[in-house]
Amino acid sequence: MFSLRPKQIVVAFALLNCVLFLTSNAASAETLAIKAGKLINTENGSVERDRIVIVQDGVFSSIGGKETDIPKNCRIIDLSDKTVLPGLIDCHTHLTDETSIDPIIELQKTAAQKAFESIPYARRTVEAGFTTVRDVGTYRALVDLALRDAIARGDVVGPRVFAAGCYVTITGGGGALTGFAPDIKIPFDLQFGKADGPWQVRERVRELAHRGVDCIKIIATGAVLTHGSNPGAQEFTLEEMQAAVEEAKKFGLKVAAHAHGTAGIRDAIKAGVASIEHGTQIDDECIALMKEKGTYLVADVYDDEFIQGEGKRRGMPKDFLEHDANLGQIQRDNFAKAVKAGVKIAFGTDAGVFPHGQNAKQFAWQVRYGQTPMQAIQSATIWAADLLGKRAELGSIAPGKKADLIAVSGDPLADVSVLEKVQFVMKDGKVVKP
Repeated sequence: MFSLRPKQIVVAFALLNCVLFLTSNAASAETLAIKAGKLINTENGSVERDRIVIVQDGVFSSIGGKETDIPKNCRIIDLSDKTVLPGLIDCHTHLTDETSIDPIIELQKTAAQKAFESIPYARRTVEAGFTTVRDVGTYRALVDLALRDAIARGDVVGPRVFAAGCYVTITGGGGALTGFAPDIKIPFDLQFGKADGPWQVRERVRELAHRGVDCIKIIATGAVLTHGSNPGAQEFTLEEMQAAVEEAKKFGLKVAAHAHGTAGIRDAIKAGVASIEHGTQIDDECIALMKEKGTYLVADVYDDEFIQGEGKRRGMPKDFLEHDANLGQIQRDNFAKAVKAGVKIAFGTDAGVFPHGQNAKQFAWQVRYGQTPMQAIQSATIWAADLLGKRAELGSIAPGKKADLIAVSGDPLADVSVLEKVQFVMKDGKVVKP
């Protein structure tokens, strides 16, 4: 029987490592040619036919129109019978939660449980065609960062994540865990984002920046899914919101503001936030301010359907249902006004309130309330990328951008709901869903 001496074993392992290194490099350097029957150009809102998309090292290297544009010895992916468009972006998700009946459930689970439960949520999201998400808060602080990093390492299949780390909220505010007796002690990580006064807000932003968040989420008004909350009431003052924006800017971070009520929306815009989340009671003054400052509206105009339907059947708390019932149609009507006025819209669903992977259901609702199918698609691609500060990398199929690409049967410009059935997904040049 043949056996190796210690020195031979060392040499054998060295050779094996070299082979593995060269093999992995060859795989990452693989050139792909994608034949696209129709290609949606989100930069200019046009549709191009019979395009050849070349992918090299995880980015788009060229877009041509001839078979001769295909390099020799590259792998060909034939999507000539499909409509091809950039990977979709959802700017308002909660990947570490899903359809919780009541935030009190947070105390029945450890942070580890929350992290492991989020793994299938992440997979469903990317397989639905959403290759990037902005995850705007979690009760269990920093669990979203752990998920983000696990996906980036390749340990978990999921979208590219831009994470907020937690909700920055006043004591007992819309982002706080409420509904308990006053003598019950809430664990530290479930009140990590609590801040009262401008200097505490600055402290929270500094700590989150130190922990490596990608954005800051402040709770400017009360919330629908929080006990004892009035969604229309302003919570943070103008000075507190200005402190958040000023401090975040020092670290290169943008601020997203949860805001339902008019006064809270108005002061959040004045403070300089990058986006208004929900924007339920937005009025003409707020719309004019948003246009003046270039503030994005991220309005979850679909999830009211789930809350009043499946949420009610599942026993969602009565006060949550009452909050939502009073606001759902108001939000949609005001979304239509904002669209008509030309406010910048970025796609965001509040996924986690409804099941992850169903994000694309919102497209039909954005079209129903004023957007064209192309505008709805652009809100989830080029404009979402702009809100993230990543337009140079994401949001369109163009040379030098990350190779995020999806394909569907049918024409989403004729029926935007076909985006609910994505059949091919590529992220960073790797096929996620063949």
